[in-house]
Amino acid sequence: MDFETLETERDGPLLRVWLNRPERRNAISGTMLREVGDLFRSLETDFETRVVVLGGRGLSFCAGADRKPDPSPPREASTDRARRWLGQRGRRAVTAIQDCEAVTIARIHGHAIGGGACFATACDFRISTIDAAITIPEVDLGIPLAWGGIPRLVREIGPAFTRELVLTCRPFDAHEAKALGFVNRVVPRSELESAVDGLAEQLARKAPSVVSATKRQVNEALEDVASTVGAWADADLLGAAMRDPEARQAARDYLATRTKR
Repeated sequence: MDFETLETERDGPLLRVWLNRPERRNAISGTMLREVGDLFRSLETDFETRVVVLGGRGLSFCAGADRKPDPSPPREASTDRARRWLGQRGRRAVTAIQDCEAVTIARIHGHAIGGGACFATACDFRISTIDAAITIPEVDLGIPLAWGGIPRLVREIGPAFTRELVLTCRPFDAHEAKALGFVNRVVPRSELESAVDGLAEQLARKAPSVVSATKRQVNEALEDVASTVGAWADADLLGAAMRDPEARQAARDYLATRTKR
C-alpha cells in the first residue's frame, strides 16, 4: 500500500508503522486517519505479522489534530449521512488499531497530544521516553474527547484520573503516566529503540494463536469494564459542540493563548 502520511518497515514478523509528517510533528490530518484505518484493517489477512510498532518520525510521536487545512481534503459532504461518516474517521482509525490481531506497541517520544494519545491508548503496550509529555486538550478546544478515548482511558487509569486529566487538560509527564498505568515502561531516549525492539522480539517468539486468543480475551474483558460501543455517537457529540457558541469561544480563547506562547 502507498501512503502519504505513513511509512512502513518490515522486519520478519515485526512491522514498524511510522506516522510520517515530521514537519508537522505528525499532526493528524484527515488523510492520516484514513490511512491508519486502512493499514490496520489490512492486517486482518496478514498472518505473517505478529507485532506492530506504531511510532512517529521526527521530534514527536503525535502532536494531535492538525489545525492547518488538510492538504488533500475529502469532497465536501452534501448529506447528514456523509457528514457523520466523515465525523467518524477518528473512531474508525482508533478501532482498527485496537482490533488488530497482531500485538501492538506504541513508541512514544516528544509529545502525544489529543488524538495522538488516543492512538497510543488503542495499542496493547506503550513504551515512553523520560522526556515525553502527554496532553488531552479537547475540552479547552471546546469539543468532547471522542474516538472512544474516554472508555479506553477509564480502562487504563480509572475514572478519577480520567476526569481530572480530560477536564483540566493539564499535561502529564512520562513518570506520572507510568504511575497511573498509562504507559508500561519509561526509558531514556537513547534506550527507546532497544526497549521497543526487545519487547517486540520477545512477543514475536510466542505462539501467535495463543497470543491472539489472549488479546481477544483481554479486549472482551475490557468491554465489560468500559465499553467503546457508544463511540458510534462521536460525530453527533462533535457536531453539537461545533454548534455551541460557548464551546466555539472557548476554542478561540485557547488557540489565542497558545499562539502567544
